[in-house]
Amino acid sequence: MKQEVAETRALQVLGWLAGDEDLLPVFMGATGVSEADLRARAAEPEFLASVLDFVLMDDQWVISAVGALGWPPQDVVTIRTALPGGHLPNWT
Repeated sequence: MKQEVAETRALQVLGWLAGDEDLLPVFMGATGVSEADLRARAAEPEFLASVLDFVLMDDQWVISAVGALGWPPQDVVTIRTALPGGHLPNWT
């Protein structure tokens, strides 16, 4: 997946997260971002990567996000690998 496509899709995940009034405060507390930071940094690939890292911490969050967005669950990992710092390790 190209980074531009991944950024667009990660922005959709951020939109889903911003609309979840229970989970958004957890994200903001865990990362220390404010609402102003969310708006200011929404276009930064590194910030979008941190959003996906957060969502990937809990299977239920992934399921909720992809259910709302109409994606298969593995898309979240695919998107994350296309963003900065997301390359999968080579264990061989």
